[in-house]
Amino acid sequence: MLGVTTKGALTMGIADDAVEIRAQGWRTLVALHALIENELERSLQTGHDLSVVEFTVLDALSRQDGWHMRMRQLARAAALSSSATTRLVTRLEDRGLLTRILCADDRRGIYTELTPAGWELLAAARPTHERVLRDALAEAAEQPELRTLVDAVHVKTPEVAPAS
Repeated sequence: MLGVTTKGALTMGIADDAVEIRAQGWRTLVALHALIENELERSLQTGHDLSVVEFTVLDALSRQDGWHMRMRQLARAAALSSSATTRLVTRLEDRGLLTRILCADDRRGIYTELTPAGWELLAAARPTHERVLRDALAEAAEQPELRTLVDAVHVKTPEVAPAS
C-alpha cells in the first residue's frame, strides 16, 4: 500500500505486489517500444532520410481526406507539442514534403497538407516501415518477457496473394 511520509515522500508497503506488477508491465512496454522505435529510426533514416516522427506525420496526413489537417490535430496525431510540431512541419516544408494553407472557413486556422513529393516519399517508405515493424515484433515475440505484449498489439492480417 502506498503511503506518504511526514516529508511528503511516497512509500510502498511490502505487501503491495500490484504496484510492482504494474511497474514491471510498464518497463516491459517501454522495452518493446524502444526495440521497435530504434529499428524503425535506423531503417527509415538509412533508406529514406526520414525519422520515425516525420514518417508518422506524413502517414497521418495521407490518411485524411485531401491529405491535410489542422496543425493542432497533427500535433495530437504525432504526440508532439505545438512548438515541436511547428518546427517539424517547417523542416518538412523546406524539403518540399508538406505545405501550409489557410483554412477557407477560418482564416486564423492553418492546415498542413501533404505534397505529391511527400506522398511519393511516404509510399516508398511504407514497405520499409511495415517490414521493420513486422520483423521487430517477430523478434520481440521470441523474448518471453515481451511475448504477451506482442500478442496484444499484433494484428493478424490475411495473407494476400501477389497479383499475377
